[in-house]
Amino acid sequence: MSRPTALAFARFAVSCAAAVCLITLPPLLRAQTAPVTAQVEISEPGLQQASTAHGFADASGVAVWLVPLDEGAKRAAQSARSRTIPKVTQKNKAFEPRVLVVQVGAQVQFPNEDPFFHNVFSLFNGKRFDLGLYEAGSSKTITFDRSGISYLFCNIHPEMSAVVIVVETPYFALSDRAGRVAIPAVPDGRYEVQVWYERGVADNLNSLSRAALIDGSSRSLGRFQVAVNPDFTLAHKNKYGQDYIAPGSGNPAYSRP
Repeated sequence: MSRPTALAFARFAVSCAAAVCLITLPPLLRAQTAPVTAQVEISEPGLQQASTAHGFADASGVAVWLVPLDEGAKRAAQSARSRTIPKVTQKNKAFEPRVLVVQVGAQVQFPNEDPFFHNVFSLFNGKRFDLGLYEAGSSKTITFDRSGISYLFCNIHPEMSAVVIVVETPYFALSDRAGRVAIPAVPDGRYEVQVWYERGVADNLNSLSRAALIDGSSRSLGRFQVAVNPDFTLAHKNKYGQDYIAPGSGNPAYSRP
């Protein structure tokens, strides 16, 4: 056999071997090569149609997660917990990110990267905590040990707000500005799909929940049309249930603005 022929044969053999390996992979591993996808559309009062990837508004921040229903998917989920410790950073009098999804039991760090004090607290639903005053360059950590929605605020700066969504599954994602959702590393199995949006309507969000079968040939959840609550507001009281004290009004927390 000539040298060019031998090289061509070798390349052909390698290609065939790779194809055979891909075909003979267990279905669970093959399924993990492609994310589970969805498309979110935001429906706001007064709009002629829902906002989409080519539509009107920012469709980011919609949480979609998959809760395992069958035993195989449940067992796989137990070993899929992320070891990364996420952060909600305080910077420029804002939380970054504004919306975070974590699994039950996850720790979240709250570093203060502003040159002044913050006081992060959450007293509504979800995890209740109060980190107290802490200065620039310091960080505190909270363990979110129960599922639910935790609304975060700063007791000094009323313009600051964020949400931590705590779910009982490692399979979740947030939509991007175009409404695209991609949930990675989801094994084959039966799941309950759940959707949440900060500005959403509870009845509408509940109606979007459904069962889904994920396998090698079905990796799309389709479209979710999320209705916006026209009465939604970020207005809130401080941790004492009172109105915020304006800067310069005798609040000692403002001594180092």
